[in-house]
Amino acid sequence: MNAELVAYRRHFHAHPELSLEEHETAAFVERELRQCDFDEIRTRVGKTGILATLRGGRSGPTTLLRADMDALPVSELGTAEYRSQRAGVMHACGHDGHMAILLASARALAARRQDVRGTLVFCFQPGEEGYGGNRLMIADGALENPHVDRVFALHLYTGLDVGKIGVRDGPFFAASDQIYVTLVGRGGHGAMPQLSVDPIVGAAHFITMLQTLVSREAAPKEPVVVTIGKVVAGTTHNVIPDRAELTGTVRTLDETVRRSMPERLERMLQGLCSAMRMEYRLQYEWGYPAVVNDQRANDLVRDVARACVGTESVVDPHEVVMWAEDMAYMQAERPGAYFLVGARGAGIGTEPQHSARYDIDERALDVGFRMMTGLGVS
Repeated sequence: MNAELVAYRRHFHAHPELSLEEHETAAFVERELRQCDFDEIRTRVGKTGILATLRGGRSGPTTLLRADMDALPVSELGTAEYRSQRAGVMHACGHDGHMAILLASARALAARRQDVRGTLVFCFQPGEEGYGGNRLMIADGALENPHVDRVFALHLYTGLDVGKIGVRDGPFFAASDQIYVTLVGRGGHGAMPQLSVDPIVGAAHFITMLQTLVSREAAPKEPVVVTIGKVVAGTTHNVIPDRAELTGTVRTLDETVRRSMPERLERMLQGLCSAMRMEYRLQYEWGYPAVVNDQRANDLVRDVARACVGTESVVDPHEVVMWAEDMAYMQAERPGAYFLVGARGAGIGTEPQHSARYDIDERALDVGFRMMTGLGVS
């Protein structure tokens, strides 16, 4: 196993920083990059992001390779020696590994510049976890000077065994939007419901009705997820409150289905509130669009993956991954590919992303390193 990769990953894991606060992380990355001969290193791109440009010895396109840097507001429950040293903050989604892979790849490719085809831009991106750092970097010129022709990123994934590479054409990760619903009734005594309009009962009906958007209004081949993750209502056991507030997420792969969701929610709320004598307010916030892979970029990923892990280990993941990923913004601007690198081993790397016990089989780091360096010379 590559000792540099493991050391980088464990350093990042032990020193996590939240979205758009990755100052120490960025400073560490910059110090390591400046030990090598890059043509340009740009800092504070999209607030805390870094871009390192390397012009290769062979003609070819300009390729951007990206890793995300931010951690999550999660209190780590793991006991590894490299566990988080910051209370309430944890790399629970693999970004520590992504940075380690890209940083080691950047240093390795800088040392073999003559093999690099075209120009490489190594992109260390802040604020992926809901803050749209990818879009912030685009606004700061991440895709220009030099003009980027294609983009690639990977995600360590404990749903695949170490040594597997997951690739899928077309929509891969879901669009993610947020919904905020307020149901307004009339409060009163819990023993006299006939004198009140109970928004908690209305909320219960609405949550149940939402699932028909998936089971009865979306085609089985069109994945849709609607989840209410937060319900706030009431103050005590015997008082019917005036209102109930619900917060949730809508995940879709198809853009037409996505654009239809606000109208469908309005229709459902109008009917429910008319029947139950309530009023409502709906706030629908558009989030990350779906990550859509370009077939030609995916074909290159498959070619590199076959050389790295063998044809039989390059798979189309069976399950649909309904995560959201702000790499979608760059892939909307440039052809690109987002792919999975298996991180599940024997007794480690078995927890899902965002778990407080999340960890990876670190053998996955070498697979990711070989993928990124392979793409860098292809």
